[in-house]
Amino acid sequence: MLDMKKIGLIFCFIIISFSAVLAKNVITGAERLEQYLPLLKGKSVGLVINQTSIVGNTHLLDTLISVGVKVQTVFAPEHGFRGTADAGEHVNNGIDPTTQTAIISLYGDNKKPKATQLKNLDVVIFDIQDVGVRFYTYISTLQYVMEACAENNKPLIVLDRPNPNGHYVDGPVLDTQFRSFVGMQPIPVVHGMTVGEYAQMLNGEHWLQNKVQCNLTVIPCINYNHRTFYTLPVKPSPNLPNMAAIYLYPSLCFFEGSNPVSLGRGTDKPFQIYGSNDFPNTLAFNFIPKSMEGAKSPPLLDKQCYGYDLSKISLDSLRKQKFSLHYLLNAYKLCKEKSNFFNNFFVKLAGTKTLSSQVQKGMNEKTIRTTWNTELTKFKTIRKKYLLYADFE
Repeated sequence: MLDMKKIGLIFCFIIISFSAVLAKNVITGAERLEQYLPLLKGKSVGLVINQTSIVGNTHLLDTLISVGVKVQTVFAPEHGFRGTADAGEHVNNGIDPTTQTAIISLYGDNKKPKATQLKNLDVVIFDIQDVGVRFYTYISTLQYVMEACAENNKPLIVLDRPNPNGHYVDGPVLDTQFRSFVGMQPIPVVHGMTVGEYAQMLNGEHWLQNKVQCNLTVIPCINYNHRTFYTLPVKPSPNLPNMAAIYLYPSLCFFEGSNPVSLGRGTDKPFQIYGSNDFPNTLAFNFIPKSMEGAKSPPLLDKQCYGYDLSKISLDSLRKQKFSLHYLLNAYKLCKEKSNFFNNFFVKLAGTKTLSSQVQKGMNEKTIRTTWNTELTKFKTIRKKYLLYADFE
């Protein structure tokens, strides 16, 4: 009698291998089932996943259940299991209607798995697509999961995925007195590491709480290095719908810490435009943020904003441009109400009080960048110890 679970597993291997050979595609850690399924045999498994956790065209949860893995719990990060919640929106616990698997939110009051939530698990898998930016909260969730696993003697398997902004390192390094969920460790805005590499750094630098050590296994990607320009197959969160938004995200996200500026939430071009009702109405481009899924109450809701459309910039140009302070400096220059430009969230995004002060003093980008050099050099030296893939330099 044929074992349908084995047939399904073999079919997965064939499809993934065939497509990779044809296109010389990157093979993600999740697609390398032969590497981690033996580690799950007979185990009760917890998954830290969202909508990006795919194996080919199938969700990791469905894939593992189809081959007989006992998945007991799903832990969902910011934006939820299906990735539709607003940034900062409360995400409820629940049950996945397709598989009847319990879902526990790791956002809001329960950012770190509790001992009771891990008690009946033998192993935890982390498989979430990151975008390589310090204030993108999936790596903060990773740290809390690693700490919880270490404290409760649960092994953690990270299924690695490419970093779409992994081709450079840039921005101010976080001053640890300004730790928050949008920046927990002394790393720059753009850190140039995959989730697997960063997990190794958290362990290796003893950055986990009380210097605990997580029993960590990383399943690396194949056909990937830090010069690879990887196109994400699934949008990682509601307001990063395409590669232009992902490349612009490190630069434009600073507007989350400014009162009068919209970065396009509530439009069809989030993180690809910016503007304000406080900018001159002589600017050629204008837009009005509206309430929509993933942006229910966007900044400057229903207000006419004047600004700039960056969506027409080619992807090649955006890759070369990398992280830029140009948009922030330009917005500050244009705003009439400069005394209220920076809100209390800005220091958490920047990871330092210095940047807002430098902008207010009228320093140009070149001069500001020189003040990052010492800490950036230190970080780059540390980073190299934990790389799993050939670097961009």
